[in-house]
Amino acid sequence: MTVTIRPLAQADREKWEELFEAYAQFYKTTVPEGAFDTVWGWVFDPDNQFWCDVAEMEGGRVIGFTQYQLMHRSLGGGMVCYLSDLFVEPEIRGTGAGRKLIDHVVEAARGMGITNVRWLTQEFNYPARKLYDTYQPRSDFILYTIPV
Repeated sequence: MTVTIRPLAQADREKWEELFEAYAQFYKTTVPEGAFDTVWGWVFDPDNQFWCDVAEMEGGRVIGFTQYQLMHRSLGGGMVCYLSDLFVEPEIRGTGAGRKLIDHVVEAARGMGITNVRWLTQEFNYPARKLYDTYQPRSDFILYTIPV
């Protein structure tokens, strides 16, 4: 199976929403009203450092996506690339598509002169963690989140 990675295109909107919704369901959450339009706007705003790239099989079937952005790292006095979202259709997992998406983000960061890519996942996401652990052991940081 050949998978290529390319930027999200305007024509991908319906499939992107479908994949984004499945991603939210995997993490047992919902996409709030208006979020699709907001995130879509970030991706296509040339002044916003937020990107979305898709994994596409031969024949043009989009089977996954990654969204990433730059963020400040005050202790280092520079920027890091934050891989905020990564999703591959369940029946495609284990074929290398997820690795291709991560590798693409790493190369994009290198191309921008960014020296670090970071992401989070939930403890229970063992299949993905098996892939992630091939890049680097997980850190010892713990995420806190406060709804306001």
